[in-house]
Amino acid sequence: MNLFVDALAWLTDPANWTGAGSIPQRIIEHLWISAVVLVIAAAIALPLGGVIGHTGRGREPAVMVSGGLRALPTLGVLTLFALWLGIGLQAPVIALVILAIPPLLAGAYAGFESVDRRTVDAARAVGMREVQIVGKVELPLSLPIVVGGIRSATLQIIATATLAAYVSDFGLGRFIFAGLKTRDYGEMLGGSLLVIILALVVDGGFALTQRLAVPAGVRAARTAENTELRSGPTRPRAVVGRPIIEGNQE
Repeated sequence: MNLFVDALAWLTDPANWTGAGSIPQRIIEHLWISAVVLVIAAAIALPLGGVIGHTGRGREPAVMVSGGLRALPTLGVLTLFALWLGIGLQAPVIALVILAIPPLLAGAYAGFESVDRRTVDAARAVGMREVQIVGKVELPLSLPIVVGGIRSATLQIIATATLAAYVSDFGLGRFIFAGLKTRDYGEMLGGSLLVIILALVVDGGFALTQRLAVPAGVRAARTAENTELRSGPTRPRAVVGRPIIEGNQE
């Protein structure tokens, strides 16, 4: 209990909210490196996943590569690149990009594969080119699942970006490592709580985005279907025939 009191005291200390290395500065740094990593990973994974989902080719190698990348320990990868590239942000960015690619890739090809093939065939039948099918049919319909993959990757990036402070003075992880070094466990817990709150806020934003990403036509169809189900008979109809009167069993 004293640890949480210390963390609350650290979080409410005005000295930690102003000047160099303050909480707002670390939050901005954390969001900045997370955004950079997400953009780089998305530029690699989303087009590749879209091609795999559209053509249906290369899914097994993609699954194998994604599984292999998921199995890599991020701290080990970070240490390896830090020894190679030196102190700075290059190693954390590379390690986090490797971490973010699997959920982005899986979300992209799963989203495109979820589109009903009859819809795609109908689009081809009316003369749409492949680029038009991807941009006007498959992408809008797959967008909720694609956004779900981006959401998952973003949360992993934000949670793991604390390791950037392992090789550089950057991000919210700096509070955790500084508190560990000086045995200021209130600062450690305070920094951890900031990461958790930041992740929850970002996740809430993506949850809203994922809801809005559902095409209007799909939302209307779901609403109509739910209305039809709710307006249906709640009790079975009475059996047509002679009523049974008590005491008369003829």
